[in-house]
Amino acid sequence: MHRWTKATQIPPAVKRTVEERDNHCCIFCKSPYAAGEAHYVPRSKGGRGIEQNILTVCRECHRKLDDAGNKWMHDYARDYLMQHYQGWDEDKLIYRKFEVHYAKQDT
Repeated sequence: MHRWTKATQIPPAVKRTVEERDNHCCIFCKSPYAAGEAHYVPRSKGGRGIEQNILTVCRECHRKLDDAGNKWMHDYARDYLMQHYQGWDEDKLIYRKFEVHYAKQDT
C-alpha cells in the first residue's frame, strides 16, 4: 500500500471513535444515518485519517461539505473540531511526506 493511501485512509478504530464522539449522528443535520467518514481536510489535499480530521456526517451533508461553496459548513466543522481537541492545528492534519520527497528532487 502506498504511504499516501495509508496516511489518508480512515482506520476502523478511528471511525468508531469519531462516531462515538459525535453521538452517531451527522454533526450538521443531526441525522442518525451517518458515518465517521468525512475528512475535514480532504484526502485529495493530503488530509490524514486521524480523528482530529474526521467527522460524522450523512451522505447529503458530506456531498454539501465537499462543495467549495458551503463555507459555513467548513467553518462549522473547524469550530466543532477545535472544541473537541485542545491545541487543534489544521497543519497537523495534512500528510506532508510527499512535499519532502519533491523538495529533495528540486535540490
